[in-house]
Amino acid sequence: MSINKTMMQYFEWYLPNDGLWWKRCAAKAENLTALGITEIWLPPAYKGTSQDDVGYGVYDMYDLGEFDQKGTIRTKYGTKEEYLAAIRAFHTHGIRVYADIVLNHRMGGDELEKITAVTDDPENRCNQIGEEQQIRAWSKFTFPGRNGKYSRFTWDHRHFTGTDWNEESRETGNIYRFTGKKWAPETDPENGNFDYLMGMNVDMSNPRVVKETKRWLNWYLRKTGVDGLRLDAVKHISFPFYRELLSDMRENNHCELPAVGEYWSGELERLLHYLDAVDYQMSLFDVALHYNFFNASQAGENYDLRCILDNTLVRERPENAVTFVDNHDTQYGQSLQSFVEDWFKPLAYALILLRQEGMPCVFYSDYYGNPVKNRPLVPNLGKLIKLRRLYAYGEQEDCFSNEHLVGWVRRGDEEHENSGLAVVMSNADGGSLSMCVGSRFAGERFCDVLGNCTTPVVINEDGYGDFCTVGRNVAVWVREEAFENLVVNE
Repeated sequence: MSINKTMMQYFEWYLPNDGLWWKRCAAKAENLTALGITEIWLPPAYKGTSQDDVGYGVYDMYDLGEFDQKGTIRTKYGTKEEYLAAIRAFHTHGIRVYADIVLNHRMGGDELEKITAVTDDPENRCNQIGEEQQIRAWSKFTFPGRNGKYSRFTWDHRHFTGTDWNEESRETGNIYRFTGKKWAPETDPENGNFDYLMGMNVDMSNPRVVKETKRWLNWYLRKTGVDGLRLDAVKHISFPFYRELLSDMRENNHCELPAVGEYWSGELERLLHYLDAVDYQMSLFDVALHYNFFNASQAGENYDLRCILDNTLVRERPENAVTFVDNHDTQYGQSLQSFVEDWFKPLAYALILLRQEGMPCVFYSDYYGNPVKNRPLVPNLGKLIKLRRLYAYGEQEDCFSNEHLVGWVRRGDEEHENSGLAVVMSNADGGSLSMCVGSRFAGERFCDVLGNCTTPVVINEDGYGDFCTVGRNVAVWVREEAFENLVVNE
């Protein structure tokens, strides 16, 4: 029996540095399968600048917690063998694993080099604002702890286009472009050209860099057995690069290799342009939808819920949309902080989990809570995930005619027992909507599985029911006998 795909981002920024994360992942695989998780996105598994690194300060991509480098053998999350065991555990329980791949930058170089560079305007990298000068940069990566195992390739200034650090001056806020180098021409136009993000910026126009990147990714896929890729910061790498890379990887490894890119822009046109540029070789996270959720949560009853899906990827290109509410970058204290307000999160998750368009991605700390930042878990999120797995099937019909009260129905199908549901949500006062779940449900009693509305709805002979919700909340209505399947084992 086919089931809806649901991804979970199984990490957040503030996890403890105790080296036990991969073991915790393996221990939860069975429960996550029962819940309805079909895809899992794990954090970057390779060695960063220190043991505390979340994974985006990339040092050595061949070191998965195997070599004594940067003062540690294990990463923040554990050792290589524990990582591979976690992947096997997920596979045993039918969950596909997505690896987090960070190719744009490197940090924590082993040696300094003297490099001739110019300074570009941080606000418009197309404008040179400084004369040629000698800088000293941490551009040499020799990986002495690995000593050439898996790859003898070492990095130096020839493999990078620029950096933001000069060891001589130790000034912050500068962007140095190495003499003879250019920023990649096809990147996001923010700041004139957004090739440079942080650290040592990888030069994807260098044939040796491209060859080594392909070699590494082939090695990684075969070593780990991961099923898919989450591609970090794709808007900072020349757009044609991933079009070629993903095509080659699929051909060389004879696999589907699904990929989802992080193109951080709330502008739908930029997301659509990127999908065109990479020939639809990947999906994208629907950042535009995230910002709709954030803005709606901030505005309260001043937001028109009829517009919640406007100008989003899931509406325009649903087959290439991975929808999400929040992630590690939008958390409080992070660079893209835009955390959706607690009251709106159940509504947002209903919108991504119980509709037919897009593949939803659930955020770890929304499901489990975040004690470090004193953030609660999202009420009933486990039930919403399980509702998607069991009952969110069949024809969808929307009722988006009221600015503060919207809903939709899924009419179910023959393949999934008891499937079909009705959803009503409000960002102001409560109310009800007359919606048709289908005449095959005539005479049936539907109940709100989230417990916000206690009086059952009886479906009339034409298949209609008056489905309600309380104010600033969401109600999900299913057949009365379907309740027993919605126990969530954490």
